[in-house]
Amino acid sequence: MGSSVEQIKVWFRFVPREGWFPQDTEGLWATRLSADTAQVQGVPFLQDGVAEGDVVRFQTDTDGLHWAVGRISASGNCTIRVVPAPSGPLRRSPQAVHQRFARFGLGGEVFSEEFPMVALNAPADADFSGIKALLARGQEDGWWHYELGCVTDEWRNARSSASSAAADH
Repeated sequence: MGSSVEQIKVWFRFVPREGWFPQDTEGLWATRLSADTAQVQGVPFLQDGVAEGDVVRFQTDTDGLHWAVGRISASGNCTIRVVPAPSGPLRRSPQAVHQRFARFGLGGEVFSEEFPMVALNAPADADFSGIKALLARGQEDGWWHYELGCVTDEWRNARSSASSAAADH
């Protein structure tokens, strides 16, 4: 019999943001690696500082919930959250957001129909410069609002092909 890969939910706790969701926890699916470590399989909608593929350490409470206590290793992936502007050309369509980013090969998940935030995973080897330029242009043109949930030095150092002065408003 082959070794079975155990999928567990790892919970993250954070301070709810003003004017954002009231939640102060988020559960992400992960593959258990050892008694207290797991590799994150999903893209976080709320938790900052973690990306798909990262390895986290967790503690299991008396209710059997696995709570993340820190990141052990980073995958190099980045988490980007995009919310299509209702008044913009994409309306509230997560599919339209996905289409815009399709050429970069980004995977992602949609929060809900009521709140069509798309959490995108930008792999470590993605075209960060191109993605940054598209994010900035889309925000300037009123397509979406975006935030960076987790980025790497490679992301920070990637030159946006659009003038970087424009992003500094």
